Amino acid sequence: MEAPAESGPIGAAAGCDARSLQKIVVRFLVVDPLAGVQIFVRQLLQSHGVAAENIVCCADTDSALTQGMLLRPSHLIADWFPRAELTGPLLYQRLREVQPRLQLALLSFDVTPEHQFEAEAHGALFLLKKPFTAEQLKAEMAKVLEPLPKPAIAAPAPARPVRPLLITPQPIVKPGDRVRYQGAVHVAEHVVHRQGLTVVQLKGRADMVPVEKLQPA
Repeated sequence: MEAPAESGPIGAAAGCDARSLQKIVVRFLVVDPLAGVQIFVRQLLQSHGVAAENIVCCADTDSALTQGMLLRPSHLIADWFPRAELTGPLLYQRLREVQPRLQLALLSFDVTPEHQFEAEAHGALFLLKKPFTAEQLKAEMAKVLEPLPKPAIAAPAPARPVRPLLITPQPIVKPGDRVRYQGAVHVAEHVVHRQGLTVVQLKGRADMVPVEKLQPA
């Protein structure tokens, strides 16, 4: 597989304006061990107009390095991966060999003054402490999304008759609630509402479960 051809210079991490971003194909590499984080970031990027083929998600830094060398992303959003030999910041440094003006955003369960200093030294757009809510991540992602070129607005399609929909009420689940899933009792840790859907991350599980699959315990 050949690396994607560049269509222009990538905006510098410490000061990239919208005009320079309009000259490039924006590509995102998202690296996080939690599937829920990958899904949320992907959907947020696509809702802003980033093409699906320009978003690659990985669960570890080794596979991300391989994919990143091919993708040559303009943006890297990564967990810190403090216990990995190739940490998030080290992955950023390796990928800068093929994309010198790569922009960085970091997520981490531990945010110490040393972490903050290193993130600032790399020009990171943000360093967000885990665990976080969907709204907190969305607010930080605004720092990444706001400078990007806005997607073109398509002409409205001709109106069609709308059939009435039968909407089945979904169970109401709040963080801390005890719920039953696949025959076992779990505790709801995070509840995320996105694009009309509600998904729940159960304590001790990385995946996000649609709320309609849960029952009160």
